[in-house]
Amino acid sequence: MPDPVSAIQNLGPASAREYARAGIHTADQLRRLGADTAYARVISTGTRPHFIGYYALVMGLQGRPWTDCSGPEKAALRARFDAIVAACHDKGRSELETALNEIGVGTRR
Repeated sequence: MPDPVSAIQNLGPASAREYARAGIHTADQLRRLGADTAYARVISTGTRPHFIGYYALVMGLQGRPWTDCSGPEKAALRARFDAIVAACHDKGRSELETALNEIGVGTRR
């Protein structure tokens, strides 16, 4: 029987339920997809994005505790997280609306 998502360090039952809603049921599936693609799938199911959840996933896939993330590494992960969230939320919007959102004057949804 394949390892469940919760076999990955930092991911417990609540995370496993979120990933299951996104069609990700095993640790191997999650590893194959990678953190960015998997987290985008989770967001697309309506789960509210949460930075700690994202970087806990990244650290877990590296076999590291989530508390191991700090400094420049954490800043780089924040930039990746923000890009994932923006891409998920900008789907279906016009190029103009997406550009306005990027500079902070677009429609808030």
